[in-house]
Amino acid sequence: MDKRQKLAELVERPGVVVVPGTYDALTARIAERAGFEAIFATGAGISNAHLGLGDVGLLTVDELLRTIKPMCERTSIPLIVDADTGFGGYLNVQRTVRELEYAGAAAITLEDQMFPKRCGHFRGKRMAAVGEMVGRLSAAVDARGDPHFLIIARTDARASEGLEAAIERVHRYFAAGADIGFVEAPQTDEEVRAVADAFKGKPMLLNLVEGGKTPLFSAAELGQMGFKIMLCANTALRAAIKAVGQAMAALKEDGAQTRVQGMICTWQERQSLVESESLMDLEIHYDQIAMGEDPKK
Repeated sequence: MDKRQKLAELVERPGVVVVPGTYDALTARIAERAGFEAIFATGAGISNAHLGLGDVGLLTVDELLRTIKPMCERTSIPLIVDADTGFGGYLNVQRTVRELEYAGAAAITLEDQMFPKRCGHFRGKRMAAVGEMVGRLSAAVDARGDPHFLIIARTDARASEGLEAAIERVHRYFAAGADIGFVEAPQTDEEVRAVADAFKGKPMLLNLVEGGKTPLFSAAELGQMGFKIMLCANTALRAAIKAVGQAMAALKEDGAQTRVQGMICTWQERQSLVESESLMDLEIHYDQIAMGEDPKK
């Protein structure tokens, strides 16, 4: 079973799938090793980690592709990619879909903000017209080559138009061909439950941002409501920011690595994660062939 079929199967099975956000091949591998069945390439995380800048629409599609290709190559689980607003007009959306599908992504999220977009939990988001987003989704559906490549339609309309309008938008997006719905940043327990009730029988994603606008729930609670994907987009990045900050502070304060050693992974853990030994063994294998030796002996 390929990754796209696997993701489709995860969404169809009972319960909710917990999907952590990752922002490079290393964090993607860490998440897979932790036992997650799918991962998310977070645009905010990639912007923060690779550009050192906030999630305000500065990331380009080429920068996204350079990041997600090794994430796909170095993991065996489905990767959902944050495709922002599609990086341009309808034809740009189509090219984005084709490029991400070719790179190995299993699904994308596509949102209804105007460009430049902002993080869903930021102020000052500007909404595209419903019809424009329907056009984006239609273009995306027409562009995909694999029917198992899932398109997740996200609305950010809660902030400026209210919850009822946001729900109505996602109904329109399902009608346009979206496979999964996503209302970003509902602000209360009641609003989260209202979203779930409005889409009974349809697969929905909820993004839980620690300290963001949406209250936090457990996977069990979301599963009972009927959500299919519990996205934890920021957790890995923010864990890394805190851990690196603490290690750097200790190193600067002490001028020595004694305390730091208890704050970092071991040498062996690092090399195991990136498969250094097997890579060096493979190099030796081809050295033996080059020298006319039988590598099987």
